[in-house]
Amino acid sequence: MTDNWVSFELDPPDETEMARRIAEYGSSHAWLVAEAEGRVIGYAYGSPHRSRAAYASSCDVAVYVDPAHARQGIGRVLYAELFPLLARKGSHAAFAGIALPNEASVGLHEAMGFTPVGIYREVGWKLDGWRDVGWWQRLL
Repeated sequence: MTDNWVSFELDPPDETEMARRIAEYGSSHAWLVAEAEGRVIGYAYGSPHRSRAAYASSCDVAVYVDPAHARQGIGRVLYAELFPLLARKGSHAAFAGIALPNEASVGLHEAMGFTPVGIYREVGWKLDGWRDVGWWQRLL
């Protein structure tokens, strides 16, 4: 998190903050964890897209896979489990923001049925530079 711009977190969240996020988004949307040998190797979750009521049927999604376990299909498995959970909870459209460039994440999202909808140019400052975020959408 501190050596790349894949996440716009400036400081890695501690256990308390991660537990808060899991409880909040897990109850309102869904949060899944992938484990190997008792260790977390990835997670995926849904969260509110925007706060206004008309957006309630849309959600943001994110997936993270430990780089040591990349390209093993973990992201695909997590998303394949996540999307039906979100649909059952009333989500109709899912949006994924991807800090650019990130060919692996773009490839995963497009393989999972997401299509690009736009780019926020220079929306975040990280690692001494402005970063773009591309947005992808998938109907659930």
